[in-house]
Amino acid sequence: MARSETRAQIVAAADRLIYERGFEHTSFTTIAEAVGLSRGNFYYHFKTKDEILAAVIDSRIETTRGMLRCWEDEAAEPGERIRRFIRIVETNGADIRDFGCPVGTLTAELAKLHHPSQPEAAALFTLFRDWLGTQFTALGHAAEADAMALHVLAFSQGIATLANAFGNEDFVRREVERLEAWLADCTSKSARS
Repeated sequence: MARSETRAQIVAAADRLIYERGFEHTSFTTIAEAVGLSRGNFYYHFKTKDEILAAVIDSRIETTRGMLRCWEDEAAEPGERIRRFIRIVETNGADIRDFGCPVGTLTAELAKLHHPSQPEAAALFTLFRDWLGTQFTALGHAAEADAMALHVLAFSQGIATLANAFGNEDFVRREVERLEAWLADCTSKSARS
């Protein structure tokens, strides 16, 4: 197996384990076992746990950028693009109920640890915030685009947190519908302007 393939497998396994167990509870050994590598071979690719974390964050950012580009390619209207973001909590429902939001849980854990990589992890929220702001601007809400983007982010984080706490699919569905109704109202207001 090529070095880049092995590295990609390590990053993918680390990403999943960090999401499911948390950064603090994910060891080199656990990641090496998940990939089927000896510790020696593992150290050939990553020397420290922080190097793995940086690679996981970079991978998440690149994956998120790809997802946002895909939404832009597939949906002509900014309102539909925002709806796709809103529906993430349903699309990833089982994982969110079991482990919470991957962005929110990692950012919160790193903040509690006063980890120097916390700002890089929070960059995922900034990526979503900027992208949502661009969509709201395209809907005709330039003056309040950032506030609206933060509203959607905060609402979706709340849904994810409570879905993880209570595991209630009906709650998630109702809250997604409520946020979609708010978005439809925003869209209709911009169409009337």
